[in-house]
Amino acid sequence: MIPTVAAEFGTLYQIETKLRQMNPKHLPSDTAHQLLAPRPRHGWQPGQTPTAARSAAVLVLLYPLQRTPHILLTVRSSHLTTHAGQVSFPGGVLENSETITDAALREAFEEVGISQKTIRVMGPLTTLYVPASNFALHPIIGICKSRPDLQPAKNEVDRVLQVPIGELANPQNLHVGVRWRANKTYAVPFFEVCNERVWGATAMVLAEVLTVLGLPPNDPW
Repeated sequence: MIPTVAAEFGTLYQIETKLRQMNPKHLPSDTAHQLLAPRPRHGWQPGQTPTAARSAAVLVLLYPLQRTPHILLTVRSSHLTTHAGQVSFPGGVLENSETITDAALREAFEEVGISQKTIRVMGPLTTLYVPASNFALHPIIGICKSRPDLQPAKNEVDRVLQVPIGELANPQNLHVGVRWRANKTYAVPFFEVCNERVWGATAMVLAEVLTVLGLPPNDPW
C-alpha cells in the first residue's frame, strides 16, 4: 500500500512534533544511509569521516503545498565544478567561522532566495561523508509554515523541485540503476520523482528523513 503522508501526519504541526522527538545521538543513519548507498561504496564506512574532509552544510526544508507536506530539492547548474546537474539540497561549503546552521541558511538564501526568518530550524541529521568530493555533509532540517517564495539563482540552480513526501515514501518510485565512474561500475539506488533521479548522498539523507518520520524506505535490493 502506498503511504499517505497527509493522512498519517495531517498537518505540518504534527510533522514538527515528530521532528522534535529526534534524538541526534540516536538517529537511524546507519541503516538508512546504507540502504540507499551505491554499491560497492569505496572510502566510506557508516559514521566515519576523514579528518581532511571539507565541511559542507545543506538545508532539508519541509513545508506545506496544497495541504500536503513537501520537501525542497534543486537540480544543480550544469556549469558547477562539483556534482553538476545532480539533484541536491540547497547548501555549500562553510565560510570562515560559520556554524553548520548558519551555512545551511545562508546557502538556502543564496541559491533559492528563502529568507532565514521564515525557517524554523529543527536540528541536525547525521553527518555523511561524500568520497567523490571529499565533503563531510552536514544536513540541517527545517520547516516553513507556508510555501516559501522561491527565487532560484540561475548561476547555481537549473531547476527547483517541490517533492511531496508521499512520493518519496512510495515504494514504486524507488529503483536501482547502474552508473559508471572512473572506469568502475556501481549499482545505484535512486528515487524517481519530478522526472528526475535522486541518488547518492541526497538519496541517503532522504532515507534518514523518511525513517525519522516513520516512513522508512523499502529495501530496493
